[in-house]
Amino acid sequence: METKQIGTTDLRIPPVAFGCNVLGWTMDRKQSFKVLDELYEMGFNYMDTADVYSRWVDGHEGGESERILGAWMKERGLRGRIIVATKVGMDVGQGHIDLSRSHITQQIEKSLHNLQTDYVDIYFSHRHDPNVEVADVLETYAGLIKEGKVRHVGASSFPLDVFKKAIALHEQHELPKYQIYQPEYSILHRTDFENGYQDFVLQNDIAVTNYWALANGFLTGKYESIDDIKGTSRESNLKKYFDDKGMRVLKALQQVSQDTGISQAGVTIARTIAQPGITAPIVSATKPGQLQAFREAATNSLSKDHLAMLNKASLDG
Repeated sequence: METKQIGTTDLRIPPVAFGCNVLGWTMDRKQSFKVLDELYEMGFNYMDTADVYSRWVDGHEGGESERILGAWMKERGLRGRIIVATKVGMDVGQGHIDLSRSHITQQIEKSLHNLQTDYVDIYFSHRHDPNVEVADVLETYAGLIKEGKVRHVGASSFPLDVFKKAIALHEQHELPKYQIYQPEYSILHRTDFENGYQDFVLQNDIAVTNYWALANGFLTGKYESIDDIKGTSRESNLKKYFDDKGMRVLKALQQVSQDTGISQAGVTIARTIAQPGITAPIVSATKPGQLQAFREAATNSLSKDHLAMLNKASLDG
């Protein structure tokens, strides 16, 4: 499996990243270990988590995902072979987005404890904090890098002007560089990334691991009509996709799937991998069988005609 470099670092990751938000949420510890085992055996060793996962569940406080991932790495003796990315800044009890020095230094200790490790490979600013100067955030990260607790840093869902400022500060003042960026991006949500961010990351050697690549499961082909989601926990998140554009995309995915023998999820991930600037889409799975789409996407390239068909179907209007 061909790996891709993270920015200008020495890290290389597989073409699909595993979204660990499901660990301890829709999967218990036993099922999580089973999926992680198969994932690793297939060669996928980049794990994307966050201190806030899965605080949104009643009775959860955040850190559930990190704790399961940490326990799995410890029990299997795999820490040195896993590339771990976690994030800081979302509300884990403080009531607001927080990238202050005190919060970051507190949360990195919690994350390291949860993950049962003394360092993380990539530490993300989960969201931009407008109340903290960008330079101050980068200086905090510089301290963590110097202490050996963080190897590299990344940013998620930043306003483009703020992200550009962060890269300029790196160049002007030798502060840490955000080596990796994490936007929402899928065949159904193209505009934000493709209009500005895409050119910028390509010009500045910044890796991209995009989230919601499967649009909450809509693009897997599991749901063919809005009737399929009525009364389910996914209804509120998925109903917006059942418009003319969404149905065109599903039809095109189905056609490419039939032509290639690849699952619709595999086609969707492969299409994302093929886009300029994308290093590895983040995809979750809750059953070992769902990991087949990872392998399909990593080992198959879509033809120019199929990519053109998908791009045309996903145009607005």
